[in-house]
Amino acid sequence: MVTKTVKGTNFFRNLFFMASFLFCTALFAQEATQAEKGVFKFESSVIDYGTIAHNADGVRAFKFKNVGNAPIVITKVKGSCGCTVPTKPDGAIMPGESAEIGVKYATNRVGAFTKTVTVTSNASEGTVVLKIKGNVLADEPAATETHNGK
Repeated sequence: MVTKTVKGTNFFRNLFFMASFLFCTALFAQEATQAEKGVFKFESSVIDYGTIAHNADGVRAFKFKNVGNAPIVITKVKGSCGCTVPTKPDGAIMPGESAEIGVKYATNRVGAFTKTVTVTSNASEGTVVLKIKGNVLADEPAATETHNGK
C-alpha cells in the first residue's frame, strides 16, 4: 500500500511540474510576441486645418516613425466619409524609419468639420484612429458695380 501512495504522489507531482512548465512557457511566448512589434509614434494624431478658403488645398499628412523593433505593414486606411480620402505608404516601414499617411479633405464643402481616419496594421496598437478638423469658409459674394447714372 505504501508503494501505491508513493506512485500516486509521483504522478501528481509530475503532472503539476508539467502544467507549471507549460504555463510559464506560454507566458514567456506571449511576452516575446508582444515585444516583436512595430510601434507608431505620430508627430500628432490630429490635423487642424484651421479656417481655410472654399476649394483650398485639402491635402495634409500624418507623419509617424516606427519606434518598435519589427516592421509595420499598414493593411488598410479608411476615412469616416467620402469627403475624407486617406492614402497609405506602400510596403513595410522598418524600425527607425519614418513615413506618412496622406489625407485629402474635400474643401468644396462649406462649414466646420471633424472627421476620422482609421489605420489598420500589424503594429502593437492594431488599429489607430486619427482625426482631422477645421472650418471651410464660404465664398465672398461677388461685388456688384453700382452706377449713379452720372
